[in-house]
Amino acid sequence: MSSFDPSTKSSEQTWLHFAGVAGSGMSALAQFHAFGGGLATGSDRSFDDGERQDIRKKLEGLGIIIVPQDGSFISAGGSQRQCDAMVVSTAVEERVPDVRAARENQVAMMHRSELLAHYVATHKTIAITGTSGKSTVTAMVYCILRGCRRNPALLTGGAVSELMAEGHIGNAFSPCPAEGPGNTLLVIEADESDGSVVRYHPWCGVVLNLGLDHKEPAEIMDMFRTFKSNTKDHYIVGDQGVLEELTDAAVVFGLESEKAHIQAANINLLPAESTFSIDGVGFQLNVPGRYNVANATAAITACLQAGVGLAEMVAPLAEFQGVQRRFQLIGQEGGVEVIDDFAHNPDKIEATLATAALRTKGRVLAMFQPHGFGPTRFLKAALIKTFSNSLRPQDILWMPEIFFAGGSVNRDISAGDLITAIADSDRDARFEPERFDIARRMADEAQPGDLILVMGARDPSLTDFCREILDQLGK
Repeated sequence: MSSFDPSTKSSEQTWLHFAGVAGSGMSALAQFHAFGGGLATGSDRSFDDGERQDIRKKLEGLGIIIVPQDGSFISAGGSQRQCDAMVVSTAVEERVPDVRAARENQVAMMHRSELLAHYVATHKTIAITGTSGKSTVTAMVYCILRGCRRNPALLTGGAVSELMAEGHIGNAFSPCPAEGPGNTLLVIEADESDGSVVRYHPWCGVVLNLGLDHKEPAEIMDMFRTFKSNTKDHYIVGDQGVLEELTDAAVVFGLESEKAHIQAANINLLPAESTFSIDGVGFQLNVPGRYNVANATAAITACLQAGVGLAEMVAPLAEFQGVQRRFQLIGQEGGVEVIDDFAHNPDKIEATLATAALRTKGRVLAMFQPHGFGPTRFLKAALIKTFSNSLRPQDILWMPEIFFAGGSVNRDISAGDLITAIADSDRDARFEPERFDIARRMADEAQPGDLILVMGARDPSLTDFCREILDQLGK
């Protein structure tokens, strides 16, 4: 796609335009380019519609020039300067005015993964992949390294609470060290869902797990094999049967596993936290769930390869504040907690429901919003099985209609099809096409001691929906 090689010019001399800059992956890259002193412009149709103004303000605070998504970016750098390249994701279609303007003005286009691959190649990079937990493990590694004064950089998909508390968007940071990028530890989330993981050649590669998500597991395994062959030095793999073929010459991590080189033991799961030990060193984790103990074990294993001692990691991990929309407490009203979570595939949903059940003495009142007709069709059978097995008889599940971000698609499936099948398994499952109706019904149903859990991906308005539920509870 690209006819521009970012290695041919310094960041300070490079102008990149980011189409769809409000997206998590694109905004991270735009920030990283700006942190490096480069000229960054960006456009997003959500900005044009007056939405997501908090993100726009933070991008502009870094010097990123936001323009309408109408092709006018061409002149945003001044009459004497030509844009070096427009960065796009697979979500940016040919009909977008910026794409037409780039082609008409002979501006090179590059996929976001190409730019990320450049950053991976020019830094000492720890790249983390897997079908579940990538964002959390990436954040944990970053926060441990930062807490241990290793001065790391970050590129990820989920907003890190620690960075948000400092006024950042939270999905990117660069310390701009004097010694240059080659000696900087960069921590990235390597995405398998769009196949881009095979582009990266990291210093340390981490594969967390393999489950059913956007692609067939066999296809993802092929990517993980390539990722392993691309990794320059340390390769880390989770102790999961399906990943066993990747364990040769790898460091294996796991929970109470004899096969793991680095294993968590003495695991104690509490409603809001967990404790565990590794090689006799005790850790406290202030995010709940067994899956987060596994995430922390993976992060510890990666930091060990970077030369950090176990004892050094105890304090930073205990201070880890989590990632936005990863079992995030939005608020409490009338004895009812409202939790926001990114869970959208069977493994994540199962783990999140188990953690919710541990946290509450009452019922779990869950809302799951499927995203995309294609992904919902692909995961239909697995989602039905997961909810049927993971919901308790007293719990209630609501689903609105499938969230759809736009484009041409075959709409031959409905969330109602899933609900009908889940209800047939003797679970209380309810289909409500309009999401606002669900906020009111959940609030009406909730009793003190219940936990309201909102799950879903890709839709940035889900956190606001959680706040709507809180408002309804207050009434």
